[in-house]
Order: sequence, then structure tokens, then C-alpha cells
Amino acid sequence: MAFQQGLSGLNSASKNLDVIGHNIANGNTVGMKSSRAEFAEVYASSVNAAGGVNQGIGVSVASVSQQFTQGNITITGNDLDVAINGAGFFELTMPNGTVAYSRAGMFKLDDQGNIVTNQGGQLMGYPTDAAGNRLSFNPVPLSLPTASPIPAQQTGTITAEFNLDARAPVWNTATPPTPLSTYGTSLVCFDSQGIEIPVNLAFRKVGNNSWEVYTGVNGADPALSTPFTVNFLADGSLDTATTTIPPLALSSPNGTFNVNLDFNNITQFGTAFGVTELDQDGYRPGQFIGLKINENGVVTGQYSNGETRAAGQIALVNFRNAQGLQPGSGGNWSATFTSGEPLRGEAGSGNFGKLRAGALEDSNVDITAELVNMMTAQRAYQANAQTIKTQDQVLSTLLNMR
Repeated sequence: MAFQQGLSGLNSASKNLDVIGHNIANGNTVGMKSSRAEFAEVYASSVNAAGGVNQGIGVSVASVSQQFTQGNITITGNDLDVAINGAGFFELTMPNGTVAYSRAGMFKLDDQGNIVTNQGGQLMGYPTDAAGNRLSFNPVPLSLPTASPIPAQQTGTITAEFNLDARAPVWNTATPPTPLSTYGTSLVCFDSQGIEIPVNLAFRKVGNNSWEVYTGVNGADPALSTPFTVNFLADGSLDTATTTIPPLALSSPNGTFNVNLDFNNITQFGTAFGVTELDQDGYRPGQFIGLKINENGVVTGQYSNGETRAAGQIALVNFRNAQGLQPGSGGNWSATFTSGEPLRGEAGSGNFGKLRAGALEDSNVDITAELVNMMTAQRAYQANAQTIKTQDQVLSTLLNMR
């Protein structure tokens, strides 16, 4: 029986060395989780369970478990490198249609704008609106419009925030009269195809707490336009009850359209004229130039027109029993009956870790500990081999008795 016990010990020690060698070989593999061989003693039961003494007949490898401890985070500076700092897995759709899970965040953009792994697996995410607000927990492949520009958006509203100097004289009471160009500003608007439309605004004080606003479009002299009047209250805020701001008519080769003027935050105080905000909501077409990923996993595309647009949110999943995941090639795992179904969430919420863009999670293999384990496993292998050798000597002695 000692032969079988020693043989089982040799097999188990050999398997342990295989596991240790695999760990050491992947000491620099991104997102790799170390494994550990777990042993169980084996007993032979008696024929009659009510009597007799059970005999130990060796050892077996009960399981090779994975250690899902956090690996170190290494900064890479690559925008598409993503590390999970905490619990969770990336969800991938592989080229053959199967679903895999990974901790290796080395992502790339393919020629279609999809975010993929080195093995071609598509990174899954949750759909969002352009501002990055999640719309649902139904995962879809994440992609960016890299092949064609995002379309232009026609200006719909001009938002202005400025102060008109309350100390200014009524324009025609000064000598000489105050020029219309004394108080003014300008900006650029866009039509539906992104064609620029210059807009000038000029202001003239016509009474106490009362100003006229002149507009010039496409280089036209504001003095030639029909002005409208804005009135202020005694505290310097806009008098919305007596002020009516008409829409501004803009024209381009593609036609004429109206733009709303939002002057709700303009003031009249006894300080110098100054514009603190002047914005409009249109933009020209833009080519994709880069992306950024925040700690919650929202992927935002950056475009040459200065606009940013969310393309989705990286989906994270977790499992009730991560030890039940089936490891595969490429740093991927697949779900099993033992692991349970994936639990979906977003980075930074609940038990899910946060994401760190421009960084990767290193292997959690402790090379020093693995080398010590290797020496221990080698001694165990030698000890079991010695058991077989000793049993062989005992049999040889018995056979040579005279």
C-alpha cells in the first residue's frame, strides 16, 4: 500500500509544482490571479462500516483555487488602459459570441471604433446619454464614432452674463455722445451644417436703468439693426416684467433661423462693464481626437470642435462565488453553475471598485513566496519518492529471505 501512497504523493507534489510554475510564469501578466493547490487526504473505508479501522491511502488534489486579492496598480499613461481598484470584472463579448470576464484592462480601438481586447473581445458597457447619464443596465458593446465626424449642431440659444456700468451717462447727454461701440461684445454661432455666423452685440444707455441692445449678424453694423430695450430694477437685476427680449434672426447659405437670447443673469451695477459668460449651444462638425474614462467608468469622446460626448459606461460584474469561475486563456474567466450568475453594477457603487484610467492592475503573484513554495513542493516530491524507495527495499528484503 505504501507504493500507492507514495505515488499519490508524487502526483500531488507534481501538480503543486505545476501550479507554482504557472504562477511564476505569469508574474508579469496584467490582471492575473495566482492559484493554489489544495490537498485532501484519502482514506479507504472498511467493507463493514460498523467495524474496522479506516486506512489512509494517500493524498489527492482537492482543488486548485484562485486568489482574488488586489494586485498593485501601475500607471501607464495610456488612455485605454483601465485598472479596477476593488471588486469586479470587465464583461467581454468574444469573437465567437461567448461571454467572458476579465481583470486585464489593456483595451484598444479597432477600425470600427469598438473598444476591444488583444483577443478581439468587445468591452461591454451601459448606454448613456451625451452627458453621461446611464439609461439602463442592459449591456451593449462600447464604441466611439472614429470613422466619421459627429454632425454639427445649430445654435438654438445664446446665454450671456455681463454687467452694464450704472455710472455710464445716457449716451446723448454726453459731449460728445457716447459711441455705440463703447459697450459691446461678440461671439460665433453655427447653422445646421456648422457654418460660422458672427454675431455682434452693442449696448447703449438710453435712460436711468434702461439700455438698448443692438445686434449685428455676419459683419453687419449693429447701428443699422432695430434695437430692443432691457430695463433694470433698483437693485441692479434685470426687470423681467418690463423687458421683452425678441429672438435673434440669423442667416446663412442654408437659410434663416431664430436664436433665443438668454439675458436673465445680466446686471447693472456701479462697476466697469464686463462680460463674465457668453456662450451658445451650437458647434461645428468634429473629428474624434481622444477619449477619457472617469472613475465611474463613463467613456467620454473628445472631438476637434471642442465638444465632448459620452459613449457609454463601462459595465462591471461580480459573482457570489468568484472561486467558481472557470479560468481560460488571455486572462479571461467564464461563469459556471458554481460561480452563479453575474451581478451587474457600476464602478464605485455598492461593493464594486473604482476604475483608474491610464493604469493597469499587476499580477498578484508574490514571486518570493512562490519560490519558497517551490522549494517546499520539491522537498515533498523527494520525500514521497523516498517512501517508494524504502518500500522497494522492504520488498527486496522479504524476497531475499532464505
